[in-house]
Amino acid sequence: MLSTALAAVLGTTVVSVASAANAADTPLSQGKPATASSVESAAFPASAAVDGNAGTRWSSTFADPQWLQVDLGSSQSISQVVLNWEAAYASAFTIQTSANGTSWTTISPVTAGQNGVQTLNVTGSGRYVRMSGTTRATPYGYSLWEFQIFGSGGTTPTLPTSDTPDLGPNVRIFEPSTPASTIQTAVDQAFNAQLRSPTAQFGSQRHVFLFKPGTYGRVWANVGFYTTIAGLGLNPDDVTINGAVNVDSGWNYGDESNATQNFWRSMENLSIVPEGGTNRWAVSQAAPMRRVHIKGNLTLAPSNQDNGQGYSSGGYLADSVVDGVVSSGSQQQWYTRDSRISRWDGGVWNMVYSGVQGAAANAFPNPPHTTLATTPVTREKPYLYVDSAGLYRVFVPAIRRNSAGATWPNTAGTSIPMREFYVAKPGDTAARINQALAQGLNLFFTPGTYSLNDTIRVTRANTVVTGIGFPTLIPTGGVEALNVADVDGVKVSGLTFDAGTTNSPTLMSVGRAGVHTDHAANPISLQDVFFRIGSSVQGKATTTLAVHSDDTIIDHIWAWRADHGGAPTGWTVNTGDTGLIVNGDDVLATGLFVEHYQKYEVIWNGNRGKTIFFQNEKPYDVPNQAAWIGPRGNGYAAYKVADAVTDHELWGGGSYAYFNVNPSVRVDRAFEVPNRSGVRLRSVLTVSLGDVGTIANVVNDTGGAVPNPAGNTTPRNVVAYP
Repeated sequence: MLSTALAAVLGTTVVSVASAANAADTPLSQGKPATASSVESAAFPASAAVDGNAGTRWSSTFADPQWLQVDLGSSQSISQVVLNWEAAYASAFTIQTSANGTSWTTISPVTAGQNGVQTLNVTGSGRYVRMSGTTRATPYGYSLWEFQIFGSGGTTPTLPTSDTPDLGPNVRIFEPSTPASTIQTAVDQAFNAQLRSPTAQFGSQRHVFLFKPGTYGRVWANVGFYTTIAGLGLNPDDVTINGAVNVDSGWNYGDESNATQNFWRSMENLSIVPEGGTNRWAVSQAAPMRRVHIKGNLTLAPSNQDNGQGYSSGGYLADSVVDGVVSSGSQQQWYTRDSRISRWDGGVWNMVYSGVQGAAANAFPNPPHTTLATTPVTREKPYLYVDSAGLYRVFVPAIRRNSAGATWPNTAGTSIPMREFYVAKPGDTAARINQALAQGLNLFFTPGTYSLNDTIRVTRANTVVTGIGFPTLIPTGGVEALNVADVDGVKVSGLTFDAGTTNSPTLMSVGRAGVHTDHAANPISLQDVFFRIGSSVQGKATTTLAVHSDDTIIDHIWAWRADHGGAPTGWTVNTGDTGLIVNGDDVLATGLFVEHYQKYEVIWNGNRGKTIFFQNEKPYDVPNQAAWIGPRGNGYAAYKVADAVTDHELWGGGSYAYFNVNPSVRVDRAFEVPNRSGVRLRSVLTVSLGDVGTIANVVNDTGGAVPNPAGNTTPRNVVAYP
């Protein structure tokens, strides 16, 4: 509508940033002298808007009107202006040119601004070009990451894109005509290289195996660390694997008896005809199964569970169909969302279901099933597929409300061609990635490790930022790795963040503190996003994720301050206060895993927040009680709802103690919430693992202590609070 209106008025056109990327690409303005009517502070000079760095910005004082202008050095023909607005943008502005910097000619109409990248095709000439802002969209000033002027004077290439991209050496793509022996050899080589390896859990290896549509003969794929098995069909049944996609115990060096460290692996968008009738997926955290059709039974426990030691602990299943029975066995906690199963058998402490057709009846704590008929708001994770012409695309499912059951085979949503993505590869710098965003592209991260000396800044509404094969972003110099502006519909998925050796105040943030914009119709979503403080890096971060934007969907994250790693860990080594801070209102978390942080692990300041499934372990390594005194006594609660919050709901939460460094340590409560009728907790529990350490109460001063005199690892349960 905006493009049409402007074209009608002046013959100018506001075009989409994707098509604008093919216009004249050298900014005549880059590096040229820039001045402004004002600056918010010395940290936001006018020059920052023309330095070619999408991570620096000009910001004015908080008043109307304001202007920013650039001196091109000589008169130039101007054909295009690109403005990369920060969240504080102009709701009305014009573009003006001048030969002398005194007399100005307007070459655009009074234009409605938009958060993110805005491209104007114009006709004009002048030595000086000015953005003249007349009305602010927010209470803050005018703020531009980049102000780019295009016209005559040479070009530099845009970043390349393709509908048949090279996904790098860590991705293998198979077709139905590929011999089964070739596929088996490839998956075996990936797995056997890390079998009982002392370094694989925090290694640099990354493996993605993609299957084009069709049926595949016997493939038995053991899935190890940083390994993804996925189909490339539009629907799961477009790819059928006969055999297994298998995860079991006995693989991990130093923990062969359990599956409690089966992290960082995934399966997505395919169907399995399991050999013997049952597929095994004995995983713990950060191991999602999404959009899968199991044409038989599914077991979530390891093969040695009957020996009384083979545990798995914490997993996630969504948008899937299991024709047979799901057996959780020794799986200690699990969350299933928006799926269909024939029956669920078993449960240890904390089995949670929302929108699951065929789920066990709500019966917490005996048996320990917490069941919601629907999920309040969902948007399934974007996924890669191949169309009928052999071209690669990313499908972005649409938002659903009060949903139940799988979305497929007729998933509503939008298909985006891969030519609208920049395919990032290890070695890409933050500057290059930000250049791609400024070019109007989405981001697709291929497997590997990315060292970032600057923040990746997502400022355009509806940008898709996704990855396959656990691409790992590591900030250097204490920067924030990823910042999402307070705009509609950004989707971030499939990324892992490792804190760097210099403390970062945050690893990722969404929106801007203090800004409350209604995004209910098109929320920002985070899916399969994992954070680590301590891994192969002795990392440090005060907070891993801060969510300021209203209505954000947090769908399966694991924020983990490491209790072990490839590099040494310890109380003063890999430091981190809080895993998640929620300041936005109406934020929904579905599948929230946060562990081992040194203060409040989740702090929820926003109103009308909801969490469905929360899994937590307290820090193992508290050296003594004196080192761990919170604002309200011994230790810090795992889940803190701020005193000012009037409306909050949590279904299915567990917090576990294992103070093995000093078993005399205690924490006064696992959940700390204001005593208001609008703040409601359902099906919450605590456990002292092996009776090592004490949690004195479940919620506030209610629920009793663990260790429970009834016996080893017996939980304390609170069915409803208040």
